[in-house]
Amino acid sequence: MEGEAKFSHITLPIFDGENYDLWEVKMQSYMESLDLWDAVEEDYEIYPLLENPTMAQIKNHKERKMKKAKARSCLFTGVSQMIFIRIMTLKSPKAIWDYLKEEYVGDDRIRSMQVLNLRREFELQRVEESDTIKEYSNKLLGIANKIKLLGSDFAYSRIVEKILVTVLERYEASIASLENTKDLSKITLAEVLHALQAQEQRRLMRQDRVVEGALPAKHHEVDESKKDFFKKNQPASSENSANNQNKGKDKNKNYPPCQHCGKLGHPPYKCWKRPDAKCNKCNQLGHEAIICKSKFQ
Repeated sequence: MEGEAKFSHITLPIFDGENYDLWEVKMQSYMESLDLWDAVEEDYEIYPLLENPTMAQIKNHKERKMKKAKARSCLFTGVSQMIFIRIMTLKSPKAIWDYLKEEYVGDDRIRSMQVLNLRREFELQRVEESDTIKEYSNKLLGIANKIKLLGSDFAYSRIVEKILVTVLERYEASIASLENTKDLSKITLAEVLHALQAQEQRRLMRQDRVVEGALPAKHHEVDESKKDFFKKNQPASSENSANNQNKGKDKNKNYPPCQHCGKLGHPPYKCWKRPDAKCNKCNQLGHEAIICKSKFQ
């Protein structure tokens, strides 16, 4: 009983007017799990109790009555408000179920037309360049399952043939391998999907490696372009000042040894040890204040 209580808390599938076939399968499975489906399928009558009923008769009468009430409640809860308004006056679960089926599935003639349209849709399916194998196979499986829900047979071998014929040219290697190793008349859908998906994954991995290898080269090109940009747009004043400093240094190196101190790099008239130079620290001739000995003392 505890397991049934837990299962009853599973959310009911709600029918909003679309995809009735899917909702029908889900709702039937849900009601079977709660032991309520026989109230819909059999549509038994609940007769009043006889005089002086036994305890077993009372219990059985109550269970059958409650089962029909629960089944009716499930169907009311499992539809949208718009659909509930249309079925709220129906008294039995069987009447509700038949009304929904007739309204949204139709008779045999309508169902045969729906199957014909679905088969046509299946034949017109083609792989897009952006589709993966899984996406394409899901489209085909969805159409095939709708055809089965309408009561028509549809073999999975037809899906296998469709995939092998319509896949893109880049999967030809996998198809050729299957032809050489398998009997295509007995091959399963799972085997075909696994082979094609394996090749698809290898192709994606190769593309990822190419992209990863291209990124460092691109960054190197960006760095080089930045260097060229800064070289071209470097201020002229800084270049001139650097050139002037270099020229000054080169010019100073061209002076001969000074006749006063014997050192290179300056003309005699700028020498700190000129005989006519007067120190403003000690007021003596023969040197300038920058090399005055009294300054350091």
